Amino acid sequence: MGAQQVRDGFAELYGTEPEGVWAAPGRVNLIGEHTDYNDGFVMPFALPHTALAAVSRRTDGRLRLHSADVEGGVVELRLDDLAPESDRDWTAYPAGVVWALREAGHAVTGADVHLTSTVPAGAGLSSSAALEVVVALALNDLYGLGLKGWQLARLCQRAENVYVGAPVGIMDQTAAACCTDGHALFLDTRDLSQKQIPFDLAAEGMRLLVVDTQVKHAHSTGEYGKRRAGCEKGAALLGVDALRDIPYGELDASLARLGDDEEVRRLVRHVVTEDERVERVVALLESGGTRAIGPILTEGHASLRDDFRISCPELDLVVDTALAAGALGARMTGGGFGGSAIVLAEAADVDTITKAVEEAFAAAGFTAPRVFEAVPSPGARRIG
Repeated sequence: MGAQQVRDGFAELYGTEPEGVWAAPGRVNLIGEHTDYNDGFVMPFALPHTALAAVSRRTDGRLRLHSADVEGGVVELRLDDLAPESDRDWTAYPAGVVWALREAGHAVTGADVHLTSTVPAGAGLSSSAALEVVVALALNDLYGLGLKGWQLARLCQRAENVYVGAPVGIMDQTAAACCTDGHALFLDTRDLSQKQIPFDLAAEGMRLLVVDTQVKHAHSTGEYGKRRAGCEKGAALLGVDALRDIPYGELDASLARLGDDEEVRRLVRHVVTEDERVERVVALLESGGTRAIGPILTEGHASLRDDFRISCPELDLVVDTALAAGALGARMTGGGFGGSAIVLAEAADVDTITKAVEEAFAAAGFTAPRVFEAVPSPGARRIG
């Protein structure tokens, strides 16, 4: 659905033209999983799949929300009634953004919003962050708030942490707000410093496939929170502010200090080694060694599977099958417990790998996966 269709949908719903149309993308994380809430390094890039929002201001303290992707009519809310964890529906994401903006002192007096999205929900591709960021950007523009991309990301993270009740890090919202076309975003989640790293696989004869396993996950369920709490416990036991502060060269000594707390040891090992993997991938991309990142992606999957323990049979099957069919590297991406895997491959091998994965899923009795190419795309922007 393009800008004009969203504009037309708004007019049909609300009886007037919107003041504008905005887009915000989903994302794929190339490397750096579960490091963002440990003040570490991540490297996402934006997908061509986007959430679109047609929006107009209101002055009566009311928020009207509608999604073309969800059955049901317009949901009307009073701004003064917005409260954390009061909403368990999809509306919590846009409403949470309005709540966060107002909590931060921004004079938002209401809005009419019509949304649609092509970002697959529950696939580990940040469909919720896309919804949050597109609404935040629209209100930032319409109300002249003057907020930068990283500031919008912070507010959207607060909306998801506090209003929705999901303990996510800052990566997804920053990716949606700040990624640029043809680049991966090297982000230090402690100070939010950013570096755009050129990432044009097609020019080098490669492709990055996303394999959506169709296994749905939800960040606000308990397992994600348990991993975060375990990481915070590890940092406290080691006397650091965050696991980012454990140097890779001191990992073995740090693990020894944790004694026989095997669960915390595994979580710490993953985060410290994953930060080091991000730095290796950045160095290779900057030096022209793109093909050599493949084994690092695969290392990352083993760490997420064995140390962080957030993979699932479908994700493991994608990785193992793709590698056996000639992939350069593969790993799960996103929060885990389902969602998607990424596969780095020579362009000539894409069809062979795709067929092998589809056949493996059929043989295992799994739901057929959705496979598509991930092309680094623009971040959030006004489109109409």
